[in-house]
Amino acid sequence: MERSLRFVVPCLLGTEGLTAREMEKLGLADVRAENGRVLCRGGARDIPRLNLNLRLGARVLIELGSFSARSFEELFEGTRALPWEEFIPRDGKFPVKGYCLRSQLHAVPACQAIVKKAAARRLGEKYGLATLPETGALYQIQFSLMNDRATLMLDTSGDNLHKRGYRAHGVEAPLRETLAAAMVVLSHYKGRDPFCDPFCGSGTIPIEAALIAKNRAPGLNRSFSAQKWGWLPAGLWMDAVDEALDEALDQEFHGSYEIWGGDIDPAAVELARHNAALAEVDDIVGFEVADAARFHWDGLRGRVVTNPPYGERLMEKRQAETLYRAFGKAWDKFPEGWQLYLISSHDGFERAFGKRADKKRKLYNGMLRCDLYMYI
Repeated sequence: MERSLRFVVPCLLGTEGLTAREMEKLGLADVRAENGRVLCRGGARDIPRLNLNLRLGARVLIELGSFSARSFEELFEGTRALPWEEFIPRDGKFPVKGYCLRSQLHAVPACQAIVKKAAARRLGEKYGLATLPETGALYQIQFSLMNDRATLMLDTSGDNLHKRGYRAHGVEAPLRETLAAAMVVLSHYKGRDPFCDPFCGSGTIPIEAALIAKNRAPGLNRSFSAQKWGWLPAGLWMDAVDEALDEALDQEFHGSYEIWGGDIDPAAVELARHNAALAEVDDIVGFEVADAARFHWDGLRGRVVTNPPYGERLMEKRQAETLYRAFGKAWDKFPEGWQLYLISSHDGFERAFGKRADKKRKLYNGMLRCDLYMYI
């Protein structure tokens, strides 16, 4: 009988509900969205499935246990009581990282040391070793201490899941792939209508739109920590890849896609083309040097999903407002069948743009609070 595992999937604030729906579509049980994360239950086969398919989650963690920890002694004993040997082999490498919030134990380095010592004590006793070699695969331990309650987890992902493998570096102030994907999902894009990003930068939003249009799993071009775990059969990864490829074929659209990105910076456009090739979507997405202030597109309907400069990072706010006004005039020329989804942290965006949004949704670009302005 397959062991039941409890998964914790951190995600960007504002995307919890969207991430939960992704997990429900994958057939995970007991899916529950919380602030900044989503919980669910599954089996070993779901470790590769989640890592390969999640567009919005940050990483996939296995929760080993949760307990009260108001003192270092409680933290040590609670950690030591967990079945680390069921997951970490005798040569496993198990560094520790975590965070403390609203707890009596608030010194992160001290808590890291306690968790490390307790896990090492348990593993040493089980394997009959005074010193563990830690020369093997990585089993990253993560802990959270919130309101005096400790939760201990193992990270199956390695690099954050926003690192799809198609962007080694980007232009200044890039948008995380997970947030770009969330914007595309919120626009209800299905690959049928024209899709445009006139501030495309290194191409993240159009590339994520192309991956969604193709129904291509975002993790197919990267590796994960748990691929090296001895207790997790390699065949499960192969099965998950086959499943993902079959899903893409089943929903393949046999028409023509119109996915476009433009940017005034030729170097950014060249980088966007390079990234699209790495993501294997360069056959359906195009990029060109273009001025967003003169942006237009033929056709009665379509959607624009974009992340213009905010003013905090790339230019002064007054310059950003000038750009917003120019883009607003360009948008006025579009037919009513077009929709705009634009993210910005600039609290004066609507005033500068010249039109109030039909809807707004709070999202976070990293720790920066933003609004997704929806003109629908």
